[in-house]
Amino acid sequence: MRASEPRRCAWALLSPLMKAYHDREWGVPVRDERKLFEFLVLEGAQAGLSWATVLNKRSNYRKAFDGFDPGRVARYSRKDVRRLLADGGIIRNRAKIHGAITNARKVLEVQQEFGSFARYIWQFVDGRPIRHRFRRLRDLPATTPESDRMSRDLRERGFTFAGPTICYAFMQAVGMANDHTTGCFRYRQIR
Repeated sequence: MRASEPRRCAWALLSPLMKAYHDREWGVPVRDERKLFEFLVLEGAQAGLSWATVLNKRSNYRKAFDGFDPGRVARYSRKDVRRLLADGGIIRNRAKIHGAITNARKVLEVQQEFGSFARYIWQFVDGRPIRHRFRRLRDLPATTPESDRMSRDLRERGFTFAGPTICYAFMQAVGMANDHTTGCFRYRQIR
């Protein structure tokens, strides 16, 4: 880190792409339906892999999954699954691809019931981001009571790739939890 560079969370220093993601997106509250679905798919794709791997394939995912339009993804057929399994630009895991399609269908059901997926998902933090005060990366938990509740409810509704750890990573990504370390310049910027 150069002297003129602000302090960042340690993980952001792994690559220029990770740094840009950290500085512009991670932890910023998201209520856009497509963006929430995008992170649901990407966090599920990350299971067992590094976030850097998924982030490097993100633009390919946007193309392959029709801009993360849950209505379109929900209508995917076996032909679409074959197309996705042949797409070297994404993670070609059959269970994760089927999971993304299943989750798109479930997002539509939630939208019908709650009026929006955002209204449903943000209820797990009472509509406001949780603002933690972690000094070091190693202090961040893998799950929280909120991610446990979210996971349980999502799975009861039929969502897949929705375990507590994935749910917590999702919450961090979409700003439901501000887990920038307290010394990071983004910690104070994100309210």
